[in-house]
Amino acid sequence: MIHKKLSTYVTLLVSFLLLSGCSNKRPEIIQEKIPDEIRAQEMKDLRFGMFICWSFSTFSGTEWTGQELPPEFFRATECHTDQWAKTAKEAGMKYIYFLAKHHDGFCLWDTKTTDLKVTNAPLGKDVLAMLRKSCDKYGIKLGLYFSEGDWNWPGATRGKGGNSRDAGGSNPEVKKAQLKELLTQYGPIELIWFDHAVGDGGLSHKETTEWVHQFQPNCFVGYNHGEPSGRLCLREMGKPGQLGDANASQYNKEQESSHKGYLVAEFTYPILPPHEGGAMWFYSLPKHDQLCYPASKIFHDYQEAVKYGNIFSLNVGPDYQGKIRDIDVKTLQEVGKMIRESEQ
Repeated sequence: MIHKKLSTYVTLLVSFLLLSGCSNKRPEIIQEKIPDEIRAQEMKDLRFGMFICWSFSTFSGTEWTGQELPPEFFRATECHTDQWAKTAKEAGMKYIYFLAKHHDGFCLWDTKTTDLKVTNAPLGKDVLAMLRKSCDKYGIKLGLYFSEGDWNWPGATRGKGGNSRDAGGSNPEVKKAQLKELLTQYGPIELIWFDHAVGDGGLSHKETTEWVHQFQPNCFVGYNHGEPSGRLCLREMGKPGQLGDANASQYNKEQESSHKGYLVAEFTYPILPPHEGGAMWFYSLPKHDQLCYPASKIFHDYQEAVKYGNIFSLNVGPDYQGKIRDIDVKTLQEVGKMIRESEQ
């Protein structure tokens, strides 16, 4: 009996290794659902993370890049995901969530749903796969940002925002296919930050949440506004505060005060303070390379996040060559030192 069990184990192990070796992507994962109260505490324990925005808007110098562009517009030839994960670790961060696709539809993973993807750009690499490896190397959890709408989809109006489907079009089957790739080929995804700025892409938030949980039931799903759904309350450009406090939200006030399904609140803002010209969530312009919120402010908001059981996602935009700016690295190292000293 022992030999039979051992033989079965070896067979399963060899099969897993063979499957893993056939592709750079991970085999599909199977999750058992963790009870909500336990999973919510796991999410609160993440406390502090890095939000990475790196895409077409890095190179356009604007927040939204509405014009139709080829993948070659993404001109980076280097990508330093190890630096991102190492910096997050030094800052006391426990997760990174990464912009997989913005409203312009450019995909930062090797999708089969479109040719508008990073593997067709000069970089020629699956950035999400690289980041997955870097996160595993430094013990960092992985989450994703995903624009629900896409200006390349039927019915979309390029550059237009708004909740209606004539902003980001309607293509529910492609939206589902892209999410399936992200949720089955890149390991466990802790949370997904859905951006509703250009509509829902033809798949309601209820349907989107159910689709995500079909593949990863423990993934915390949130939407920055629109139809309330999921367990994660998002506060884009928000602040720390007790769950249900509408004053802590900027775009999600009504949803936060009324939706009973939220278990944890997340707030996020860019490390770049307000400035004239250039982007804010993405790398701005070289003339802004010395602009950065002070470590003291970031540490204060971290402490408030812990106080209220929130998670705090600080946005950082890598530059043209995929590196986090020197001033951001230095500031985040200072924050990490403050966190370690406060916990001694």
